[in-house]
Amino acid sequence: MLKNIRKKLPQYDYFYLGDNARAPYGSRSFETIYQYTWEGVQKLFSFGCSLVILACNTASAKALRKIQQENLPNFDPQKRVLGVIRPTSEIIGSLTKTKHIGILATLGTINSHAYDLEIAHFSPEVQVVSEACPLLVPLIENGEYQTP
Repeated sequence: MLKNIRKKLPQYDYFYLGDNARAPYGSRSFETIYQYTWEGVQKLFSFGCSLVILACNTASAKALRKIQQENLPNFDPQKRVLGVIRPTSEIIGSLTKTKHIGILATLGTINSHAYDLEIAHFSPEVQVVSEACPLLVPLIENGEYQTP
């Protein structure tokens, strides 16, 4: 994904920070996910980043709002942190022909109902079925998503 972003927006510099040591986040508590995410955001800010995009659904679902509303105003109101759930939810209605979609995600993302709420806001006609898939992230990260 980062390669594609760099291709479309080559004029910017990028840092990628993946928390492989503590992943996956999906089954962790709200407070733990928030703490890990805020630590990562602060690290990226220390590198000079003014915008951080949380490419993790679970971090976007569970930590983003608190970081935006509580941390950033005191830390640096000029800094921005965005997630991936809202932009996905904004366009999903235009991508489905049947108006029925399935969400496969971590337990934390599914239990947050973040996708359900955002999709209902932007595309109330779309029916959402959500299913927690705790092994999905490890399978993808280990390149085993196409194996039996």
